[in-house]
Amino acid sequence: MKKTLVVTLISTLLVSGCTTQKSVVSDISETSIALPIVHTSESPIAQRVVALANGSAEIVAALGYGHVLVGRDVASTIPELKDVPIDNPGHAISVEKVLSQNPDLILFDSNSSPSSAIQTLRTRGVRIVKISNPFNLTAVASKEKEVASALGTPHAGLALSEQISQSSYPKSPIKVAFLYVRGTSAIYLIGGKGSGADSLLSAIGMRDVGAERLAHPFNAMTAEELISMQPDVLLLMTKGLQSVNGIEGLLKLPGIAQTPAGKNRAVVTVDDSLLLSFGPRSVALLPQLRAAIEKASQ
Repeated sequence: MKKTLVVTLISTLLVSGCTTQKSVVSDISETSIALPIVHTSESPIAQRVVALANGSAEIVAALGYGHVLVGRDVASTIPELKDVPIDNPGHAISVEKVLSQNPDLILFDSNSSPSSAIQTLRTRGVRIVKISNPFNLTAVASKEKEVASALGTPHAGLALSEQISQSSYPKSPIKVAFLYVRGTSAIYLIGGKGSGADSLLSAIGMRDVGAERLAHPFNAMTAEELISMQPDVLLLMTKGLQSVNGIEGLLKLPGIAQTPAGKNRAVVTVDDSLLLSFGPRSVALLPQLRAAIEKASQ
């Protein structure tokens, strides 16, 4: 009886040891990345700014002039701006709300909608400046300079943009695949060249196997493609992983479990409003992203 009990206990321990799996490496949250703020002696020429261009309110704050913001875009979600009203809830500009704030400068970009709202605002005599809307890290510096120029603070723009060129990381052999998934909408995509995530992974020295193989930014996720890529780590947005019921749900998707990343449960998630925001926090994200990927691949 005792011998049987001992054998059973040993077998249980052996099985437990063999099935131990690392936990998903998650999450790089929005609040874990501090906004870098520069300080110059310049005074902005605008005192009441409505920043409707994607992420432009964060840039204004990073330039050191958050106090001039009277309205912001829905994509600028940092805690420092919680008291600044959102003027495009649902990504649609509220003309009435913008005008009620008596702005002397409005920043917008190609994604600001509806276009009729921009035309209406133009007729009201308010200074309106169009800002570029980059979808890669290298173009963030230009966007920051554009916002600074509109504010009349070029030195602050230069100081902020230089932070990007100061980031340098050695090459790593770790293979990463960026997956854009929305399980509730049955959207399952692999990021390819131009996904946005490719510029971040390149900046931190990681191999984006999707960008290496796929010419389009987003591509249908198939088991064959994933298995052929053999990624070491999977990169997802936080809500994307949640939409498939976490790591267990992710492993049930075709091909995931047959990759090194799936077998090792090597997944890194980044807050949805942060990963592809391409603003001043993108540079601060880089070291955390590299560290998280390296840890997941171990």
